[in-house]
Amino acid sequence: MKTNHINTSHPLSINCRGRLLSLAAPVVMGIINVTNDSFYEGNRMRELHHVVEKAGKHLSEGATILDLGAQSSRPGATVVGPEEELTRLLPAIHAILHQYPEAIISVDTWYAQVAEKTVHAGAAIINDISAGDLDADMIPVVGKLQVPYIAMHMQGKPATMQQNPNYENVVREVLDYLIQKLAVCRAAGIKDFIADPGFGFGKTLAHNYALMQHLHVFTTVLQTPVLTGISRKSMIYRLLETTPEAALNGTTVLNTIALQQGTHILRVHDVKEAVEAVRITAQLKS
Repeated sequence: MKTNHINTSHPLSINCRGRLLSLAAPVVMGIINVTNDSFYEGNRMRELHHVVEKAGKHLSEGATILDLGAQSSRPGATVVGPEEELTRLLPAIHAILHQYPEAIISVDTWYAQVAEKTVHAGAAIINDISAGDLDADMIPVVGKLQVPYIAMHMQGKPATMQQNPNYENVVREVLDYLIQKLAVCRAAGIKDFIADPGFGFGKTLAHNYALMQHLHVFTTVLQTPVLTGISRKSMIYRLLETTPEAALNGTTVLNTIALQQGTHILRVHDVKEAVEAVRITAQLKS
């Protein structure tokens, strides 16, 4: 495993459209899926008033960031093009910012065109599950936009990623991939890089838990903020032989472990419980 450190000037803060967001204490990102095709039924929505209500609920429960996605990345989901993503996302961004002008919005997309237009509409962060691998224009565009970029590791593509994922050493390979992506992003002018190991994206149950056990390695080696997204995922409900709807308790357990491992951002469906985990682990550390 590589152990070379890559220094950044502000590893514990990100610039969100002129607002410096400190990550010295972990923050919670609330998921809002502007689609009817989410793997978790409780977070499917298309009506604009439902989106704004969900945003308000997340913010009232302590979310620092709202992550809007218009495409399901579950295996077998229908791929939505950039035009349809924009048709779903732009009204949602405008509506949320009209009601909550101080909200920090992240957009979950792998399309450079969507990144550019949603940032111009008021989004402050781009969250790309492909780390630029599905659109070669993404990283250069984000560099020009000068917004924080969440780069996630994924083996394969969403439609096929869970068909026999294979690694010699999952921690080393995911870390090496993110080290390389960090270098590419720095060269493109991206100042605020956030690493996401990609739990559930081209990983078996064993791979996911190996990554969780060694999550601290990513913060130590990369010296950038790390995002953990395990909310209601199959690594929880398959292990516990239950469903996404019944996976909240398991999610909270893993979020707590991730916090103890040093993660900076928890991406979740259930903000209140995640904020409580942040507060309790902070008390232990103090």
